[in-house]
Amino acid sequence: MIALLRPLCVLLLGLLGVCLPVSSSSCRVRIPPHDQVARVARFVAHQVDWASMATISTHKPVVGQPFSNTFSVSDGPEGSSTGIPYMYLTHMEVSVKDLEVNPQASLSMSLAQTDYCRQQGFDPQSPLCAHIILSGSVMEVNGTEADFAKKALFSRHPEMIDWPTDHNWFFAKFNITQVWVLDYFGGVKTVTPEEYFQADPHRKHH
Repeated sequence: MIALLRPLCVLLLGLLGVCLPVSSSSCRVRIPPHDQVARVARFVAHQVDWASMATISTHKPVVGQPFSNTFSVSDGPEGSSTGIPYMYLTHMEVSVKDLEVNPQASLSMSLAQTDYCRQQGFDPQSPLCAHIILSGSVMEVNGTEADFAKKALFSRHPEMIDWPTDHNWFFAKFNITQVWVLDYFGGVKTVTPEEYFQADPHRKHH
């Protein structure tokens, strides 16, 4: 009987907006309700530290095929979400060579990358394990935006500070044109960039 009740309890906790264990603001930041899709998307984008990015390959023998690779990301220092995924890239990287030919890409992020889904008993493929797919393109940033990207990335990925300087690293952002969200049963939902950026990812509880 206990085994049968467990999935129902887990689902109920998710619907009530349980605390996300990985947050430094313990029990103050909660996952937005699943019907507030844009907020969920912003929440996921800020919680995760890495993403899977698919480019169109320029490399033999898979020229023209999707090519997925892992990148560290940050949309801002912890607690300061912008919604814009920033990356620290080098032209030596295989996927960046693809982007030089075609900057279009797709970025996938999931709460399975945190402790949340595992602790709630959600499989990474479950709709309850909220995940998003961003469509758009990658572009280099400069000036004050590059300064912000540096702060956003180095605060959450301090190892980057010591990466070899001869790789000619540069800061880039993912320019979002469409947001796809799967956070509940009933299929994928879409969010426009305008809705996405207007949403507040966090509801603080003191």
